[in-house]
Amino acid sequence: MFHSHPARCLSGLLLVGSLLACAPQQKAPGPDAAVLLQSISPADPAKYERITDMRKWPNPYMILRADGVAFFDTADSAEIQLKPDEILAMLARLPASAWPYGRVVAISENAVKSEQDAVALRRMKGIVGGILEGAHITVAWVPSA
Repeated sequence: MFHSHPARCLSGLLLVGSLLACAPQQKAPGPDAAVLLQSISPADPAKYERITDMRKWPNPYMILRADGVAFFDTADSAEIQLKPDEILAMLARLPASAWPYGRVVAISENAVKSEQDAVALRRMKGIVGGILEGAHITVAWVPSA
């Protein structure tokens, strides 16, 4: 029969307790990107429906590619490559001042080089459009040049 000494039991409990206290704590997940985006006012078509020069577009702008989407950062004139599942998080990080026309994103399509590209672009357009529509973000599709 096994008899444990009270001091051993206590030291064992203290050891386990200290290990648990030092273990990394799980942080509560932050707010969902789609929920954060709802704080932006809905799209106001009266503000953007007559724009013909996209260089004057102040809201978020993306370029659809066969292999994903690029977010155009106007501050740096740089394209940031994104996977479709990264789009909402990227948009949610933008300040409220990036949305003067409300919750609307302009998206142009990259030039089609082959039938395979055309199929991939149609597929990506459906994926990206569905993600944005699901987050109640209007898409202003820009015809490719």
